[in-house]
Amino acid sequence: MPSPLRLDPVQETALLTLYARALDSKAPASILGDTLAAAVADRIAGDTGYDFAKLKVKPSLIAGTALRAAKIDDVVRRFTATHPDAVVVDLGCGLDTRSARCDPPDGVGWYDVDLPEVTDLRRRYLPDRTHLIAADVTEPGWSQALPGDRPAVIVAEGLLPFLPGGSFPTTIRRLTTRFPTGELVLNGYTRFAAWAMKYHPSIKALGIDAAQGFDDPHEPEHWNAGLTLVAEQLLTRAPEVAAFPQPVRALTRLLAHSTAMSRQGTRVLHYRF
Repeated sequence: MPSPLRLDPVQETALLTLYARALDSKAPASILGDTLAAAVADRIAGDTGYDFAKLKVKPSLIAGTALRAAKIDDVVRRFTATHPDAVVVDLGCGLDTRSARCDPPDGVGWYDVDLPEVTDLRRRYLPDRTHLIAADVTEPGWSQALPGDRPAVIVAEGLLPFLPGGSFPTTIRRLTTRFPTGELVLNGYTRFAAWAMKYHPSIKALGIDAAQGFDDPHEPEHWNAGLTLVAEQLLTRAPEVAAFPQPVRALTRLLAHSTAMSRQGTRVLHYRF
């Protein structure tokens, strides 16, 4: 008899992004190739009876989720190759299989951080080599578990809109001041994009009211977190768009002509501190 999952809507987004990566892995021209995500989603559905179809995952979300993950993975791989003793801190990690995809050097300390209900799922379904920290990322105490004497790459994928008030800059500032040097990579949402997320079919299906974002990619440089913008990648202009299904590919290429419109879609922001 399946044992139903008990997750609140924000925690359930871990299943949304897992399923998007799983569907991408089964596409004829997969962008991310995350077959482990597909295996995990199948196991969860079999064990718990969870109906992934209720998430109403559309082709645009599948392609965008896979592409942003691939670009963030690239940053992590480059950093850990250059700093084989680095610390990776994946904030709001959900059920992401990033550590398996990036396969960092043995000397890297990888810390996956998420709410207890989500980390419990990770322990059941993901055979990670990572350190799991069960915590609300906005709370200060958990970061004391991180080794503060090594370079770090901090990942915040899909996290920004779901944190309350000004908690995201505070969380990032707390982490960048803990490490001697490092990088931050996140997928950035404009204020409009964060507000509009609540009307996306998948987010609407979960009943989430997402709201937080920022427009100017230089804004985090004013968070007193020691950040300097390295790159803003507008993913409408990425070569991988050629693998998007139609009509998503055509629409994405149309948006690519406008920087302002491209910023309303998926963008990956990369900072150094």
